[in-house]
Amino acid sequence: MSSVDVARKAAAKEAIRYVKDGFVVGVGTGSTTMIFLRELHRLISNGHVRDVLLVPTSTETEVEIINLGLAHLLRYPWQVSHIDLAVDGADEVDRSKNLIKGGGAALTREKIVDYWARLFVVIVDESKVFDKIPASHPIPIEVIPFAWPIVKARLEEFGGIVNLRFGSGKRGPIVTDNGNYILDYVPKTEIVPDETEGLIKRVPGVVEVGLFSGKKVSKVIIGRSNGSIITMG
Repeated sequence: MSSVDVARKAAAKEAIRYVKDGFVVGVGTGSTTMIFLRELHRLISNGHVRDVLLVPTSTETEVEIINLGLAHLLRYPWQVSHIDLAVDGADEVDRSKNLIKGGGAALTREKIVDYWARLFVVIVDESKVFDKIPASHPIPIEVIPFAWPIVKARLEEFGGIVNLRFGSGKRGPIVTDNGNYILDYVPKTEIVPDETEGLIKRVPGVVEVGLFSGKKVSKVIIGRSNGSIITMG
């Protein structure tokens, strides 16, 4: 097992401690969250966690829930009245718990579920923690396909580089679970995450921004390569 895998597993296992019997759990998207989901599956199968329901943040997560034999626990937002706990990963985290998310193009559904949760726990390995964001990842922005050239031009007026996201194995742009496109934005200068999120969201055609406010994050669990963890919040 690589040091990164050790760190991710340590963070995922720590997050399991926040799951209680009868909880409605929002399950995020990404490699670290999939480790959490598989660990949760083990505990459910052993009878150590009971009567939980699972709300996915993407079709990727939904498929994994089904493949693990947990389809009977699968629920959509309109089937539940609340979410007790959301566990999700991040592409980057700063010291104020602000996040960049959306590397997997699931940012809109992630923000809906994560912000709705009474407790929002982020799990990352130590390589995802930075003094300021964005550091090494662009800011993902979900846009209506009709509007992407206009939104791109507006963002470029703010200063920075904007690219329409393409992926391997598919011709044309990446299409989100909501039928939209993703723009990846690298600002020219240092940003204030909350202010930049609001500025971008005011551009017509923008659906959601992959900046998540640290004010909405309950805890960040950081897995380390030696298997230990650090918790912020």
